[in-house]
Amino acid sequence: MAKAGGVLKKAAKRYFVDAMGAMAQGLFCSLLIGTIIKTVGDLSGVAFITEIGGFAVKMAGPAMAVAIGYALGADPLVLFSLTAVGASANELGGAGGPLAVLIIAIVAAELGRLVSKKTKIDILLTPLVTIASGVGLAALIAKPIGTAASWIGNAIMWATDLQPFFMGIVVSVLVGVALTLPISSAAICAALGLTGLAGGAAVAGCCAQMVGFAVMSFRENKWGGLISQGVGTSMLQMGNIVKNPRIWLPPILTSAITGPLATCVFRMTMNGTPVSAGMGTCGFVGQIGVITGWYNPSEAAVAAGAAPVAPGVFEWVGFALICFILPAVLTWAFGLVLRKIGWIKKDDLKLSGLSRA
Repeated sequence: MAKAGGVLKKAAKRYFVDAMGAMAQGLFCSLLIGTIIKTVGDLSGVAFITEIGGFAVKMAGPAMAVAIGYALGADPLVLFSLTAVGASANELGGAGGPLAVLIIAIVAAELGRLVSKKTKIDILLTPLVTIASGVGLAALIAKPIGTAASWIGNAIMWATDLQPFFMGIVVSVLVGVALTLPISSAAICAALGLTGLAGGAAVAGCCAQMVGFAVMSFRENKWGGLISQGVGTSMLQMGNIVKNPRIWLPPILTSAITGPLATCVFRMTMNGTPVSAGMGTCGFVGQIGVITGWYNPSEAAVAAGAAPVAPGVFEWVGFALICFILPAVLTWAFGLVLRKIGWIKKDDLKLSGLSRA
């Protein structure tokens, strides 16, 4: 029984933590950065910059698949063969392409690993097995996977439009929690294609976690902690959360407030690439997604009915409050209360390897 549990735990980490986290990195290095470059080119009117961004965007499928294979420890021939698998899965998966790539690339990588370096015709057999299994599987299931993911994402966005208060809380809290857990909130948002108000709520939740932990733990971690958590990842606090889960309450409570404020009061939308919704303030990708989505909505957002807008003072104020000011102030205040009542003690938020200077 214990052995079976250990196997399941190992598999969960391998496929839902390592592979999904790598997929998000692949998305960042292709679709996300490509969209940003393309937007800069469009706004500046420099066609060459726009073309560069377009090339990067087109490589999203191969980049995700190769990243997944790398995380799974695939041999070179398997890794290189995954480019074709990722391209086919992403294209055939449509709006739910990232989820299709995740599932199909994992299967193809594992099948490729089974035969890699096992025969004298490895140079032929390994790419053949990897590509044939992956592309064949993509032809069979990529479209249904993409349709299912798109349907779920659309349902979440529809529910958020219908019940912005309740869903603002749910989406903000859950995506924010996923950001801090050792799984990829960015990959989840990309797989579900979250844009619009739901995407805005997701950004709010992620900012509450990252900015919140960065400010709340400033007395322990100083400027190094502020930058590493505020612009890096709140996942750094996961070890401390395991030791004292109460330290997670302030950013979670903050996300439950900023989420509905984003959806009901400021109507903040995230119409950039869906992966941006799950990035928070990591490299300020979430904020870039909101801003680029105003001026140049992504294909996923346009498909959901988004159109370019010219943000006014109210939108910019809401943006600043939801992404930076409220997460900092509210989480600090909640954290102060928990320190006063003894739920958070000295060094509970201390990150190892950071000096107090």
